[in-house]
Amino acid sequence: MNVVIPPLSLVGPVITIRKFSKKPITTDQLLGYGSISKKMLSFLEACVKGKLNIIVSGGTGSGKTTMLNVLSSFIPDNERIITIEDSAELRLIQDHVITLESRPSNLEGRGKISIRELVVNALRMRPDRIIVGEVRSAETIDMLQAMNTGHDGSLTTIHANTPRDSLSRIETMVLMSGMDLPLRAIRDQTTSAIDIIIQQSRLRDGTRKVVNITEVTGLEGEVIVMQDIFSYEMTGQLDTDGKFKGRFKSMGIKPRCLEKIAHNGVMINDDWFIE
Repeated sequence: MNVVIPPLSLVGPVITIRKFSKKPITTDQLLGYGSISKKMLSFLEACVKGKLNIIVSGGTGSGKTTMLNVLSSFIPDNERIITIEDSAELRLIQDHVITLESRPSNLEGRGKISIRELVVNALRMRPDRIIVGEVRSAETIDMLQAMNTGHDGSLTTIHANTPRDSLSRIETMVLMSGMDLPLRAIRDQTTSAIDIIIQQSRLRDGTRKVVNITEVTGLEGEVIVMQDIFSYEMTGQLDTDGKFKGRFKSMGIKPRCLEKIAHNGVMINDDWFIE
């Protein structure tokens, strides 16, 4: 819940409530809503089980938390999971889950516990997976370092409009953390840490779609190289329900991360990448 009162609000008290279902949305529901294709979902399941580091990117209300919940459902039951959030919204079904929540300062300005402090503390708790509800400031550098130091299979979300924008935001937030690092070093950390970016979008007709699944492939000079594996293509037409017509399509590219997925004992289907 978020409350704004006068004099900050010029129209009287404003209350915003975000209410989540006690039962998390399932993969079958996502497919039924047309938010993702079966091939894309199968590939993402292999990515999670294959311990790839994944970022879910998107705007406000685009379905990032819902997608994070769906991805987390693919994590094996025998793994120790630590979730870190500003406000606990994730609903994990596994048994071995530790949920941490940040705390704002009191009226005297004391007692604040930030996401960054929780990420640092989580590294001392022998996690198999770290899930951060959203990176938005200084904790980004700690999350990247965690991904680079043996905590494969970590998941998080970020506010950004495109996969490329999400990497730019990560660079900005690392610089905001006060770390005096050259841009090249930040990009080295980013490319070695992040494997897959899932781009969520809320379309003008109100539907939520996974519009891109993009792989971060490396660094060429000063530029981070990425390639789309799947995308959503709109035709601009409307169906009988007033929704935009479109289709999910494979780009016909076999991602480089398949080797890492196979190394972790997860089966791969080449048909996922055939248009």
